[in-house]
Amino acid sequence: MVQSLNTKSDLVMDATSHLGMTDYGKIMVGDKGFEFYDDRDTKNYIQIPWSEVDHVIVSVIFGGKWIPRYALQTKKNGTFSFSSKDPKKVLRAIRVYVKPDKIVRSLGFFQVIKRAFTRKPKKNKKK
Repeated sequence: MVQSLNTKSDLVMDATSHLGMTDYGKIMVGDKGFEFYDDRDTKNYIQIPWSEVDHVIVSVIFGGKWIPRYALQTKKNGTFSFSSKDPKKVLRAIRVYVKPDKIVRSLGFFQVIKRAFTRKPKKNKKK
């Protein structure tokens, strides 16, 4: 059995982890961190302490009417992407523990295309 990171849970909700293959389970937002537990495999879980969270990246569509997924970018272990039934409720619970200036919007489709064409290529230095 997996030991929970949290001593108090603020929110428990059905969710999907988009890390590798899609896994269905439950997320828990608590006082010590963000946790995901898989429904089928008890060994498949993700625990992220709040001290490790660098940014929360939110994909926003239709001017904030729909949030299909959000990601937690950690300081050392990369980015973990999730989606849930009520993402606004999850993000409000996360905002209690993560500073609001660390919750950012992801780039839109046309912003990514624009950035690809406006970036200057790096020059390789020969040794």
